[in-house]
Amino acid sequence: MLEKYLPRQDFTSYEDFKANYRVIVPPRFNFAYDVVDGWAAEDDSKPALAWLDDHRKDVQEYTFGDMSRMSNQAANAFKRLGIVKGDVVMLVLKQRVEVWVCMLALHKIGAIVIPATFQLTEHDVIYRAQAANIKMIVTVDEASIVRSVNLAYPETPSVKIRACVGDNIPEGWLDMRKEIRESSIVWEKPQGDAYPCLHDTMLMYFTSGTAGMPKMILHDYTLPIGHIVTAKYWQRVEEGKRHMTASDSGWAKFAWGKIYGQWMCGAVIAAYDMDKFIPDNMLRAIEKLKLHSFCAPPTIYRFLIKEDLTKYDFSNIKRCSIAGEPLNPEVYNQWLRMTGLHLTEGFGQSETSVLIANFPWFPVKPGSTGKFSPVYDLELLDDNGKPCEDGVVGHIVIRHARSQRPVGLFREYFKNPEAMAAAWPVDDYDTGDTAWRDGDGYIWFEGRSDDVIKCSGYRIGPFEVESILMEHPSVLECAVTAYPDPMRGEVVKATIVLAPGRGYEPSQELVKELQIFVKNGTAPYKYPRIIQFVDKLPKSISGKINRKAIREADLKALAEQQGK
Repeated sequence: MLEKYLPRQDFTSYEDFKANYRVIVPPRFNFAYDVVDGWAAEDDSKPALAWLDDHRKDVQEYTFGDMSRMSNQAANAFKRLGIVKGDVVMLVLKQRVEVWVCMLALHKIGAIVIPATFQLTEHDVIYRAQAANIKMIVTVDEASIVRSVNLAYPETPSVKIRACVGDNIPEGWLDMRKEIRESSIVWEKPQGDAYPCLHDTMLMYFTSGTAGMPKMILHDYTLPIGHIVTAKYWQRVEEGKRHMTASDSGWAKFAWGKIYGQWMCGAVIAAYDMDKFIPDNMLRAIEKLKLHSFCAPPTIYRFLIKEDLTKYDFSNIKRCSIAGEPLNPEVYNQWLRMTGLHLTEGFGQSETSVLIANFPWFPVKPGSTGKFSPVYDLELLDDNGKPCEDGVVGHIVIRHARSQRPVGLFREYFKNPEAMAAAWPVDDYDTGDTAWRDGDGYIWFEGRSDDVIKCSGYRIGPFEVESILMEHPSVLECAVTAYPDPMRGEVVKATIVLAPGRGYEPSQELVKELQIFVKNGTAPYKYPRIIQFVDKLPKSISGKINRKAIREADLKALAEQQGK
């Protein structure tokens, strides 16, 4: 299967990989037909999905034949309900099996899928429905998301159909499982211009909205081919082996780790549909699913390393990867010490496939994101658009993104010319993230451009200070931000959640201890002059630390204080 899209799969070095990686994009490529139905045609019994939740003892297994037939049934159900090519359907399905079934079905029809989180509020639903002209919403039967959709319904005239997956179907909603179950397994492919492929819109993501209202990111049918690198060379999945990425279906990480690249490689997607994140439950699920590879954001690893990992059997796991936020070296070192497994970091965006990663041909440097992906022509540029020398922080930029349009890159910010102009000033795409390169070509992530702290002429990236703080036994989580200062312009502030059960309490003595700890671990001018202890950090709806919210709260408090 994979050789159809990646003729050469073996490389002798990173330099060989970077110079000679090439993919083939068939002119009428459609992931659902060409990959999922393709695997089913080759071997109906080939394993595709291993699924587990908190209520069943046994792992449920599905083949590519199962996925092909169930997606045909779902496509017939959507078609019967009036969904056609170009219609927009929002899925809020957590990790129910139906999320894979419905996504494949909508890809077969050519309807545009909006994956969304179950944490959406009434306001979020209204904004998304009005901005994207959503025609149908399919959700799990959990009371909170059903309530949000119902409250939003009077303000969302484009929404014609509400459907639910589960045992508790709300009044006025369709039973989506029943609709699928009662539909034919025979699906007639669209013909001619109705056939969805190539540069038709396939997916629409809403960014997490840490700055302004969420942007709408459009992806076309070439996205899955862009994720071959993500799956095969960063996560290092293998055909017939189980891979699990810890992610809800509402995030772009689902596209990164739970469907496209993995199935193109013939791997088995392992899914743990949890009610609530409990570290012990996740570790037991990992054990039961017998994973070959595992990927999760740093937040999850930070909680897992607090557990007694000797109680769990990790003998099947050969690869562990990490993404979503920069990896603190302390997390890497503790995971390696406890499990013997290296964490290979990767970096990218909802707008892209993997941009930077630790690939197989070079050793991991803890704290480094790795090296540039071969899919994109990447460079670090300064504020004047000039290439940065080693050691100099610059903007991570995809060169010639508009003219060459690399596979895996989003098409546009829908209905947002301002965002397009800011990110695509001419031919290049500015990711809005900053990093620096060392003498060995490794990339070291600094942060979002607006997160950089400018203190007395120095530019301080929050990640380095956070990494030092994470090494102190008192710190569970932390966020480093700029705090206004009349003399220095800005100073470093650290907002810290203390690790439970270790005997640490907020105190001035602990503040001084942490400040000295940072001074001993990095350049002294980077130490946090202000430290605030909190019960939890503000996070975006996608679970990432929201430094902007901390800065805004500080500015508001300062304004109130000055007013008094």
